Amino acid sequence: MAKLFHPLLALIASGTDRELAKYVEFLKEENKILRARIPGQVHTKPDERRRLVQLGKALGQAVGELLTIVSLSTFYRWCRDEKAGKKKKNPKGGQRKPREIRELVIEIAKLTGFGYTRIIGEMRKLGIKGISRQTVRNILKEEGIVPAPDRTSDKWENFLERHQNTLWAVDFFSVKSVTMRGIQDLYVLVFLCLHSREVIVTSSTKHPNSAWVKKQTEMFIEKTAGRKEKPSIVMHDRDTKFTKEFVATLKAKDIRTNALPVASPNLNGRCERVIQSLKYECLFKFILFGQRHLDHILSEWVTYYNTRRAHMERDHLPPIREAPEEVTKLDRDQIVVRSYVGGLVKSFERKAA
Repeated sequence: MAKLFHPLLALIASGTDRELAKYVEFLKEENKILRARIPGQVHTKPDERRRLVQLGKALGQAVGELLTIVSLSTFYRWCRDEKAGKKKKNPKGGQRKPREIRELVIEIAKLTGFGYTRIIGEMRKLGIKGISRQTVRNILKEEGIVPAPDRTSDKWENFLERHQNTLWAVDFFSVKSVTMRGIQDLYVLVFLCLHSREVIVTSSTKHPNSAWVKKQTEMFIEKTAGRKEKPSIVMHDRDTKFTKEFVATLKAKDIRTNALPVASPNLNGRCERVIQSLKYECLFKFILFGQRHLDHILSEWVTYYNTRRAHMERDHLPPIREAPEEVTKLDRDQIVVRSYVGGLVKSFERKAA
């Protein structure tokens, strides 16, 4: 019986080994690709090194074929340090800094992006003198925080967060319309508030020249003039239709323009997304007949979008609407369904008191 099953078991075992070899080969190649995307040295934390040592020791010499973030000699040094129970000391041979100081160094680095020397300066101002530049470096390295100047460059997300209440984006889009002279392109300018997601859409035109852009910009300024938080920055791409007159019109009202880098559509992605919603939810469902027809539909849809359409970034409420009072008991008779944009979209609302 044993002789009968032995070849079968051997075949199953060898088949499993082949599958595992394929898995390992795939993961090795994937790891190489990921490592190539990360420039420079990869800093590891103590617990990460312990895990790598624990798993790598079981592989023996084969670990050399898998290592990508450090050299094989570094891995063996980790193994020796673990075996000897070696604890890392600062260059002066002092003890490990108290937890409160370590946490303060990390907090300063994350909040300010300062380098080692300026972090020491902040510590000195607080009366903390027993800390060196090398100690700050070791603390940040253990936490995986890269040195300055990599941390000093401002991030796009930080810029948006600082200015979101007064930051607007603007972009053009075109749509085809049936006219007496055949099918023609009509152009529209869309302004979007980055924080509230409120949309202001201009009237359309066949010729988006500088005079038209200036006129629509004046309309935008007039609509937002009486607000508590007026626009302070309008960002736009480098479309040639954003002329000097466009910039001058905004500057005259103390509104700064921010021209986005070339070939960077993602930086104006929120405005692009609103235009996509406008097209797919509204315009592509109509055959448009001229400018008056397009302007009427745009006006209806913008009113619906700003006051009735739920938006995820607004806690599932419309851009211009206060949060309703929470109800404990639902009265179905107090809910009505209203239609907008010629019956294209519907909204569930409470009856007026």
